[in-house]
Amino acid sequence: MERQPITREGYEKLREEIRRLEEEELPAISERIADARAEGDLRENAEYHGQREEQGRMMARIGQMKSKLASCFIVEKSEMPKGIVTFGSTVTVKNFAFDEEETYEFVGPGEEDYDGDILKILTTSPIAKALMGKKEGDMTEVALPRGLTKMQVVRIVDHGE
Repeated sequence: MERQPITREGYEKLREEIRRLEEEELPAISERIADARAEGDLRENAEYHGQREEQGRMMARIGQMKSKLASCFIVEKSEMPKGIVTFGSTVTVKNFAFDEEETYEFVGPGEEDYDGDILKILTTSPIAKALMGKKEGDMTEVALPRGLTKMQVVRIVDHGE
């Protein structure tokens, strides 16, 4: 598995979410399972089976989050190079397919956010991979599901600016 950069804040956020799920959500589900089990015949107890399924989904989610966390390494944005696209950069690009500008911030697992004016996308995304190491004015092509898209780096806002 490819190791991914993450900020200390993102790492702590992910760790806290795992803690919350393990220490609050799972015990609550276990309690509901015990309550449903107390109702008798488990073969026809929909509440029991529903809670067992929920428990399985929760444990799978926790496992995914732990795996994500294990594949990360903490990066201090302030130590990243200036003037080129790197992890933590906020980049405005001209997307020639739509003849418009788009702004992205390149983030680690658990930090992505696809709502808002600035899309926070993973460094492992096709767009981020195509733009990494580029400077203002550089052109690149990105293979997206809708086809090959040309982009030009218009502006890079370095970390913390």
